[in-house]
Amino acid sequence: MADLKKIYILHGWAYSTEKWNDFTRLLNYRGLSSVILNIPGLTEETDKVWALPDYVEWLKKKTAGEQVTLVGHSNGGRIALAFSLEYPNLVKQLVLIDSAGIRPNGPLIRAKRFVFKTLAKFGKKINSSEKLRSMIYKLARERDYPDATPQMRETMANLISVDLKPELAKINTPTLIIWGEKDKSTPLADGIIMNKNIKGSKLHIIKGARHSPQFTHTEEVVNIITSEIA
Repeated sequence: MADLKKIYILHGWAYSTEKWNDFTRLLNYRGLSSVILNIPGLTEETDKVWALPDYVEWLKKKTAGEQVTLVGHSNGGRIALAFSLEYPNLVKQLVLIDSAGIRPNGPLIRAKRFVFKTLAKFGKKINSSEKLRSMIYKLARERDYPDATPQMRETMANLISVDLKPELAKINTPTLIIWGEKDKSTPLADGIIMNKNIKGSKLHIIKGARHSPQFTHTEEVVNIITSEIA
């Protein structure tokens, strides 16, 4: 175990990394030294509004400009994709787990955009009415939004407005895509699009899994990663 291969993990929209413990423990046992990065505004404090380019530059500093292997889940996948596009020479391998990054245009995302625009325009009035606030969150089906700081609410709006689909064909980094078959947050269709557009990428579908197969199907996901990481 002396020569563990180091990988950096970018978690999704969450305020704790505790759920990752079993996953990282198994990765380490299989010979991969995993480092979970605390993401500003989520598991690391920040008092500013972030946009995707800000996270890209933050990640460059965190990895000290070295060539790295990145594992990104959900919003972490979006950051990893953007980083790979901006600094392709700094990414050895890319692992995407139910990644965000493709901007959908269905009823749910339109509802979310409505929420963000409404809160930006009438924020003080809405925040003073618990009933109205609850109704709007329910409309958007956004569980993370109520717990977010005002800065992170704006950050969330910035991030979901980005569509990386037109850029995917530019990625030449060896890419492994792992997706939950029954994911409703970032549907499997997004994984299929990424697989078709990222040259040479491999797609593994986890049967019966939802948005976080690394937690519900830990051994299966770790087996896939350890078999593909060079």
